[in-house]
Amino acid sequence: MIELEDLRADCTRCTGLCCVVPAFERSSDFAFTKPAGTPCAHLTTDARCDQHAVLRERGMVGCTVFDCFGAGQALTARVERREDAFAAFPRLRDLHELLRYVVEAEGLMDGVAGEDDLLRRLRAARRDLEGVVAQGPAELAGEDVDARRGAVNPLLTEASARVRGGGPDHRGAQLVGASLRGADLRRASLRGALLLGADLRGADLRGADVTGADLRGARLEGADLREVLFLTPPQLTAARGDATTRLPRGFAAPAHWLRVRSGSAPRRRRSSRPSR
Repeated sequence: MIELEDLRADCTRCTGLCCVVPAFERSSDFAFTKPAGTPCAHLTTDARCDQHAVLRERGMVGCTVFDCFGAGQALTARVERREDAFAAFPRLRDLHELLRYVVEAEGLMDGVAGEDDLLRRLRAARRDLEGVVAQGPAELAGEDVDARRGAVNPLLTEASARVRGGGPDHRGAQLVGASLRGADLRRASLRGALLLGADLRGADLRGADVTGADLRGARLEGADLREVLFLTPPQLTAARGDATTRLPRGFAAPAHWLRVRSGSAPRRRRSSRPSR
């Protein structure tokens, strides 16, 4: 049985698939352009990133918010050559993310009175997905991930509704740059909501469903995210927070949150040139 621990990236057991397979364009997220299937310029011969500790400072923010959910090490263990995993990697990554949601939903329903039928269906979906992700690279490359999502999403939505009760529905809401400081969003559905740059400082998000919510640049300082549903590490990494952000069990604050905790700008070095 696959557990949440198996759905976490372990770069020490991977051959750097995420640094080779995807393509990216020079932008605010990437300092340069890289074609698909070409190793990143920062990838070392031992499949490590030589800029890992300073990716944000070097203009590679896009790398810091990517998570393979364990697909990298899973495929590395099944192939002899890295190239043999290229076609399967994007699909297995998405399937692992979907399986992560199912495992979490199963845990939410386990032991809840009157939820036996939904729990049974979630367990069946989990077994099915576990069989799918165990396939070889050739079979995975042909998987229809959208069809798998379509079959599972109703179960996840139902589990969310059972847990949240009568929480407000903001699914798919356009909240880019919204002022939500101190807002009461307890048990809200924020599935697929666009919260880019939203001010959520001090907001109460306990029990909210954030499946697929876009939190890039969202302000989470002082926000309460305890018991939030279906949160993933990349969502946190894409947001802005600090040591006052209250996180769900099992989550740690991204390193860049703590580096900017003081909020003070670095001192400018005085010029040695005389003033005019």
